[in-house]
Amino acid sequence: QVQLVESGGGLVQAGDSLKLSCAASGRTFSNYAMGWFRQAPGKEREFVAVISGSGLTTSYADSVKGRFTISRDNAKNTVYLQMNSLKPEDTAVYYCAQKSGRTTYAGRFEYWGQGTQVTVSS
Repeated sequence: QVQLVESGGGLVQAGDSLKLSCAASGRTFSNYAMGWFRQAPGKEREFVAVISGSGLTTSYADSVKGRFTISRDNAKNTVYLQMNSLKPEDTAVYYCAQKSGRTTYAGRFEYWGQGTQVTVSS
């Protein structure tokens, strides 16, 4: 079955950088778009970024555009989220997810990781 395991979360100060990783297993990684979501305490889970199976197409939430970068290494079955210029409002549990197809615009996110905590202090 598909497994997604996030890592790289932690406690940082505002303005710092952090890079999250998500290792996938269970099916051919490059066939599926991957995304990052986050959920802050008391709030609904929100979309952060998505990348196509080939890695050529990406899309971001307006709140992170210009600060976060999603990338993938299909040889390592891993997707990354580079987070720069972090703000306290970026504090959340970050989840990676795998789509049902390879494009960013079609299909649904059908598999989810367990999440990794990111805390940004002011």
